[in-house]
Amino acid sequence: MAISSRMLSLFLLILASSSTTAVLASDSGDEDDGLTHIHLYVHETFKGANATTATPVASPLGANSTFGSMAVFDDEIRVGQDRASELVGRFQGLVVGTGLDSGANFLSSVTCVFTAGEYQGSTLSVEGPVLGFKDAIERPVVGGTGKFRMTSGYSLFKVLGNPTPDTVVFELDLFVLMYRG
Repeated sequence: MAISSRMLSLFLLILASSSTTAVLASDSGDEDDGLTHIHLYVHETFKGANATTATPVASPLGANSTFGSMAVFDDEIRVGQDRASELVGRFQGLVVGTGLDSGANFLSSVTCVFTAGEYQGSTLSVEGPVLGFKDAIERPVVGGTGKFRMTSGYSLFKVLGNPTPDTVVFELDLFVLMYRG
């Protein structure tokens, strides 16, 4: 497997950031900030017949680059870290390698599609850069539909681990300002 494919797979593991484990409303520290905290878990399968990710475009610069590469994913959002926990949605999107220099720089576009639970029928959109893979990845929440119409905020995404050699679980924390108009 080429190095760029490995880097893209690693990125997807890190990005596949959110299998919904629990959707919680809580204050995020400041009582007046108005943010709703939604805690999610993303379950990704990157190999086999049930794979939820694919890398259809490799870098045109060769195996040692991720620039120009593209990957797509349609991961499960669950209410817990356990794959047997309730399925509440899909984590759908794409990532594109955007860094010409050495290192893993990507641009991501992700939609959380809620199919069950409190936010059923609604979506949240997360867009932005992924610069390296240290700690949690922070990206802006740029909007949504349904209960999330006119929402803004930020997200934190991090890898929790690999339950099997072919799967990864991510933790996604969304901090959103809900429109109340």
